[in-house]
Order: sequence, then structure tokens, then C-alpha cells
Amino acid sequence: MRRRRDRQRHHRRGAQLSRFDVLIIGTGHAGVAAAIHLRQAGFAGSVALLGEETELPYERPPLSKDYLAGAKARDDFRFRSADFYAERGIELIPGERVKTVDPEARSVRCASGRTITFGELVWTAGGRARRLPGAHAIRTLADVDALKDELASASRVLIVGGGWIGLEAAAAIVKQGKKVVLAEREERLLARCSGRALSDFLAARHRAEGVDIRFGGPSPDPADFDLVIAGIGIEPEAGPLLAAGAEGGDGVAVDELGRTSLPHVWAAGDVALHCNPFGPDRPIRVESVQHATDQAACLAKAIAGDPRPYAAMPWFWSNQFDLKLQTVGLSHDHDEELVRGDPASGRFSILYRRAGKVIALDCVNMVRDYVQGRLLIERGTRVAPDRLTDPDLPLKTLVD
Repeated sequence: MRRRRDRQRHHRRGAQLSRFDVLIIGTGHAGVAAAIHLRQAGFAGSVALLGEETELPYERPPLSKDYLAGAKARDDFRFRSADFYAERGIELIPGERVKTVDPEARSVRCASGRTITFGELVWTAGGRARRLPGAHAIRTLADVDALKDELASASRVLIVGGGWIGLEAAAAIVKQGKKVVLAEREERLLARCSGRALSDFLAARHRAEGVDIRFGGPSPDPADFDLVIAGIGIEPEAGPLLAAGAEGGDGVAVDELGRTSLPHVWAAGDVALHCNPFGPDRPIRVESVQHATDQAACLAKAIAGDPRPYAAMPWFWSNQFDLKLQTVGLSHDHDEELVRGDPASGRFSILYRRAGKVIALDCVNMVRDYVQGRLLIERGTRVAPDRLTDPDLPLKTLVD
């Protein structure tokens, strides 16, 4: 009982204070990682996590997988308990949305009218799901709770978008005995982030599991379905920073430490437009848990006095049916795609090359290639295609 009272006092205090040494906007992976790494780095000042949702911070990946499928309960994927934040002096400010940022006054103004000042501002607001009228989205717990409520009585489901969220939702829902149509306006799946071989493999597998995949237009009539889900990507939540004068466009631009062009304002995660050491020769945003966590850790250390340029290799995963899909590196602007192994076996990898160097791998039920392929990317090794595609040659033996 005493512990509960202490926790309630802690939350009330966070809700009432008007200044923090570090104010973190966003309670997703990047925001929570920034707060934790500040404390781990010995930062002793006041820290607050401000978020629009009223939920205790939680992980997003289970939303379109285990939580939608009913394999996890809502409290199974919280980052930490409320006591964890309280014990580390990390104040939680739920239910607030920042509308404006004043970099000169070092203050933010919330939609509620509340003003909070800061020493350093860490912007990890992520992105907001693109939505379609009358369609569900999968971005927040509230989104998926509403979706699950309606899904229980639905028999025909239309999913718009053939990216990762759409595919994961299709896999989770078709296993529940629903008729699922997935409509993708492009001519293949994952056109924005993966090559043709993986697209073709996943399309065949989903169709074999009963998902009706339709490419190109026109999109099926939503009126023919009991429920519609839009999995059409996110818009970065950079508006208040860009309005305050921060450089950017599709996100907010940051340097190798996570600093924006505004003094005392930092950013990390989905919203951060940055030059990735493993990416193309232009600023990009990376939407992944790994990137959010590692980039936030980088800026937290810099704030705490231990600046080190962000240099983590991107990786990503997805689970669909009995498939474990793992990606390492970034395949942007690849000029060659090599298939290693037989896709018909359900265990194979795809290596992406640019100018003869391996820059990324997509691995399907091939953990060994995923682990060993990192070295090829790190070393920039040039290897003949026939050796890279020989599944009997471990990738680690091809590294210089």
C-alpha cells in the first residue's frame, strides 16, 4: 500500500512540475531508452517523459503480432513498471501533446495549455499512422483494442497496404479463421524496403495460408468488408520542431550525436533524419526498434558528457506464420540482389550489393546468415557472387 502511495505521489509530482533538466517528448522505444541511458550514464538532473497516451510506456512491435493474435495481454509488453521509473527519478507526464516549441525560451506548450521549460529537449515523438476514413490503424494500444473489439464479430477483413504492418496483421488475422484480402497499390509487397525475391516469397506464402493478395488498383470496395485496416505507413511527428525553425522535411535533421539545428534540442528514432553510416549518401529516416534505441542511447550519452557518434548497424525482424524474418543493414539503392539457398525450402537469405559490396541481408529462418552476414557488411568485403550464393559456404569464411 505504501509503495502504491509513493508511486501515486511520484506521478502527481511529474504532472505538476513545470521545469526539467531534460524533457523527453515521446514514450516509445527511443524516449524510454533516452531516459534510462541518461541515468545509466550518471546524469543526476531531473528527467521527464512526456507522452500523448495515458498508458504506461509499452513496446509497439507486439501490437501487430502477438497482441493482435491474442497471444499476449496488454501488460505483457510494458517496457518497465511504474516503480522502475519512480525509483530512478524519471517523471512520467501522460496525456499531454506538445503543440509548439520555443527554442529561445527553452519551453514547450502543450495542447492543454500547460507550459514546461527545459534545459535540454529530446524529441522522440516518432510518427503518426497515416489513416483512411472508416479504417482502423495499428499504431497504439488504443488502436488495436478498438480493432480487436470489432474483429471479434467480423468475418471479412480488408487490409490496405502490403508493408510490414499489413503483412503481420494479415498473418495474425487469417489464423483466426477470418477471410482476409490484402490490397497493395504497387506491383509487389514491401516495395519500399525489400527486394523482389522476398516480395515474391512472402506473397506466395501468404496466399498459401489463405490471404487473398491483390496488386495494383483499383482497391476493393470497403463496403464489401466487415472491417478495414490501413497499414500505409507513418508521418514523422516533426511539426512543432520544424515550425520552430529546425532543419528537416521528412523528419527533423540531426547530426551524428542526435543534435538538431536548434540549440539544446535533440532528436532520435523514427522522426530523426540522419546520415546513417550504413545507408546511402543522403539523409534518411529509419523506422526500427534497434535504431530508435541505439540512437537514443547515443544522444543520452552525449548529454551526459560522453559524446560518441552514432554508428550502430541497423537491424529489423518480423514474425509471420512460422517464418522468422531478419534484416541487417540497409538495402537502399542496391544494384544487385543475390538469393542464397532455395526459397522453396522456407530457409534462405537475400544479399543486397551496391558497387560490389554487401550492404544488407534479408534472412528467412536463417539465423546463421543473419549473424555472419553482419561481418560482410562491416568489412565492406567484395566476394564473387557464386561464392556468396553457395549455401554450403558459411558467410564467415568469406570475410576478409
